[in-house]
Order: sequence, then C-alpha cells, then structure tokens
Amino acid sequence: MEQLKIQERRGVNYSLLELSGVLDSYNFTDFQQKAYALIKDNNLVIDLSNLASIDSSGISTIFGSITLGQEFGRTLYIMNPSPEARKALSSTGFMDTFNIIFSVTEVI
Repeated sequence: MEQLKIQERRGVNYSLLELSGVLDSYNFTDFQQKAYALIKDNNLVIDLSNLASIDSSGISTIFGSITLGQEFGRTLYIMNPSPEARKALSSTGFMDTFNIIFSVTEVI
C-alpha cells in the first residue's frame, strides 16, 4: 500500500496542502483533519498534481471541506489535478462544483 504524503504551506490569503501518493479509506483521516482545520481560517488550496489515486473517502473529504468552507466564508481550490485525480473527480458528476486552478496566484 502506497502512503499519502501531505506537505503544508501558507500564503497570504490561503493555506496549501500538497498531496502525493494515494488518498484512500486507509489514510484519509490525516488529510481530513488538516483540511477541516485549515479551511475554517483561510481559503484552502489542495494540490493534487502528484496524487496517484483517490477513492470515495478522499472525494468525500473534499466535498466536506467545500461545505465547511462555505460556512466560514472560505473557498476550496483544487490545483493541477493529476489525470487520475481528474478522472475520479469527473466520475462524481459534479465537476463544475470544484474550483480548479493551475497556480496559487489564481486564489481570490
């Protein structure tokens, strides 16, 4: 089983979580705790460019982060989703729900 690596960075108007590896039901809780905590205080950018795969647990956490962010007036951005991540996000049928960006300079 491939591990999930999470790198956290901060910008002026956002927090960034860079994910690499596999995001699945075995390891999503660390990502969930970080994402839910960060989006309460700032916009959140999730860099999925190095994600090898994501399952429904990871996607559910992203949706939960979007909802939580709305409650706090924050926005969740997905940056550079890998082909695997893009395919998984598209499979939800809610691709237009996601704020897809290519650079942190696009964060409002």
